[in-house]
Amino acid sequence: MNWTLEVVVVPVSDVDRAKEFYAERLGFAVDHDTKMGDDGRIVQLTPPGSGCSIVIGNGPLPTMEPGSLKGIQLVVPDLEEARAELVERGVEVSEITKMGDNPRPTPHPLDNVGFLFFDDPDGNSWSVQQISDRA
Repeated sequence: MNWTLEVVVVPVSDVDRAKEFYAERLGFAVDHDTKMGDDGRIVQLTPPGSGCSIVIGNGPLPTMEPGSLKGIQLVVPDLEEARAELVERGVEVSEITKMGDNPRPTPHPLDNVGFLFFDDPDGNSWSVQQISDRA
C-alpha cells in the first residue's frame, strides 16, 4: 500500500494576499481557485515539480490560526540558485545555513545539510533543503 502526501492546508488570514505570495513570489502553479457559496473559497497551489500541493482558503477548511503552521519543507537541487530566485522575487529569505555534517559523501557540500528559511505573510514558516542526488 502506497501512502502519498498530496495536500497540506496552510492557514492564512487573507486569501488574495496569500495567493499572490505563493503564486507570484514563490512561483507555485495555481491549480484552481474555487468559490463555494457566499463565504467559501479554496485555492490549491503546487510548487514546481512537486507531487504535493498546498491549499489556502476559508469556509470548509480545517480551522487553524493563521501563521500557526511551522516547518513545512521544500527540497531543491541547488540551494544557491533557489535563494537567488526567491530574493529576485522579493521574498525575505535567510542566508544559507549548513546544519551539521553530511551523512554520506556528496559532490556538493550543501547536499542534505544546506537549508534556508522564510515565512509567508501570515508567519507560516518554511524551510528549503538542498538534495541534488538521492541515494
